[in-house]
Amino acid sequence: VMEAVLEQVGQLPALLAVSRSALVRDWDSLTLERALEWARYFQHLHDRFRTRPRLREALGRRLRRGQPSPLLGFPHLGRCPQLLGLALLENRALPPAACRRLFHSLLQPPGAEADSQPCSLALLARRKAASRLLALPRGPPRPPEGLEPQVQAEAQLLLSRLREEGQEAQPVEEAAGRLRWLSGVLEQLPQPRAFEVVAAALLLVRQGSDAEQAGDRGQGGDSLCGNQASGTGDECVAGPPLSWLLGNPERFSAFCLFLPGSLLASLAGHYSQFGRPYLDLLTSWGSNLVYDPFQGQWVKSCPDKTELSWEELRERFSCLCRGSALLRGQTQAALKLLKARDGDFKVRGLSVWTDLLMEVEEYLRKE
Repeated sequence: VMEAVLEQVGQLPALLAVSRSALVRDWDSLTLERALEWARYFQHLHDRFRTRPRLREALGRRLRRGQPSPLLGFPHLGRCPQLLGLALLENRALPPAACRRLFHSLLQPPGAEADSQPCSLALLARRKAASRLLALPRGPPRPPEGLEPQVQAEAQLLLSRLREEGQEAQPVEEAAGRLRWLSGVLEQLPQPRAFEVVAAALLLVRQGSDAEQAGDRGQGGDSLCGNQASGTGDECVAGPPLSWLLGNPERFSAFCLFLPGSLLASLAGHYSQFGRPYLDLLTSWGSNLVYDPFQGQWVKSCPDKTELSWEELRERFSCLCRGSALLRGQTQAALKLLKARDGDFKVRGLSVWTDLLMEVEEYLRKE
């Protein structure tokens, strides 16, 4: 019996692919109803096996088999009616009769589903509206640190999906599954856009956590318990974007080259997992600068290499020192240690770290 179930589950990727294709132009109301029945059947399998780890894993493996990017996993079975409905709503090839049947099914779910999922239609409508919004032409370009509304909307959608995935709660398997899903999604975006969305998502997580903690304190709650609960949720949602970012040195370097220093300093202040590698990367870039006595300034040892210039490096360290007292102290301590290792010179032009520390301290005195 399980072999038959696995074989049926293996048809889900094909069903979703067809629902997004021009093949639906031949669908009538009966065909549409059969597709919706299959979606409800997959949802039933999810509800039946969600508390059985071995069967969950078997179904997840079967879903991922043969997919170029393993975007589907066991949690998607529980959302099959929504996934199918959203794909069909987006498909203009769906004939009018089938479309009317689809609307009727969404508005009046059969049997007990009307009671068990009162928010399904609202969720579907929100996603449909978001997809329409994100499809609008972009306005005039804004500075990257502005995090334009479209980027924030995409980041919010990303976080919503990560939270949904996390609710299935099988720590090891689901953490790996969330990272696979996230990697597949981000690989479909142009790299600069993916970097902006990930940065916005990480900042939104922290903003939400800070607001929640402030609310707990305002209500006179136990702030320690609140922080612990919030920290667990943050780890679940922020963990995959951080793992995606830090798991590939070239990707992390490109991320730090592309985004502005003010935004990177904000991430470093919120996430210690990000702050230490970021400082290490700045150290690596600074070590490759050489002093040109004819120009009287620090220059790249290899002009064609994609690294920061002296001016850019100085700006990045200054942004770190504009952050929290803790981040400022860590940055100054790192520069003092590098200066000492490089000979602890007191005059300019002999060590890049001496010059950077002097620049930063001069900036702080002016502040």
